Amino acid sequence: MEVILLQRVEKLGQMGDVVTVKPGHARNRLLPQGMALRATKANLSVFEAQKVQLEADNLDRRKEAEAVAENMGELAVTLVRQASDVGQLYGSVTARDISTAVTDAGFTVARTQVVLDQPIKNLGLHQVKINLHPEVAVEVTANVARSEEDAAEQLRKGAAVLGTIEEMEAEEEEALEAAEELFEEEVPEGASADAPNEEDTKA
Repeated sequence: MEVILLQRVEKLGQMGDVVTVKPGHARNRLLPQGMALRATKANLSVFEAQKVQLEADNLDRRKEAEAVAENMGELAVTLVRQASDVGQLYGSVTARDISTAVTDAGFTVARTQVVLDQPIKNLGLHQVKINLHPEVAVEVTANVARSEEDAAEQLRKGAAVLGTIEEMEAEEEEALEAAEELFEEEVPEGASADAPNEEDTKA
């Protein structure tokens, strides 16, 4: 089925693109959610007539989403769950659970905006993508723990590990820069590092 996209759709195209999709995908998601129109002559004419307004509306929504994304910063939401001794949950954390937790934290997010390939089934810190707008996404941390106290400890350890990784990356970068500077000093100006020296040419 051919449809006209009314907004950017990941893996499909940009606003105004005419794309071919599976009929079920169009009927179940794109058409009912106002993300696309059937690609008929009449609808193409309607789209062209409304294109400027649609683009303006999209720009406004994107700016709002960008502001929300900035305010969300490094948001971490706690989800308390029962789990086995090895950390496997008795149940799971779903996209709906995360959207509810993020909304409770002060940011209204629908379940459909949460990108979760499969439910979370283990304790720990999980990075979850939230689509605030077709062109704006942000990652939040789903802190799944047995209690609020455990969640705080997990977050503290996670921050410590992240800090260590960042320090290691900074040290590696400094070492690389130092090696490059040393190499540049050893090679005489105007000479090539690969050029044979005078003794090699005589031999």
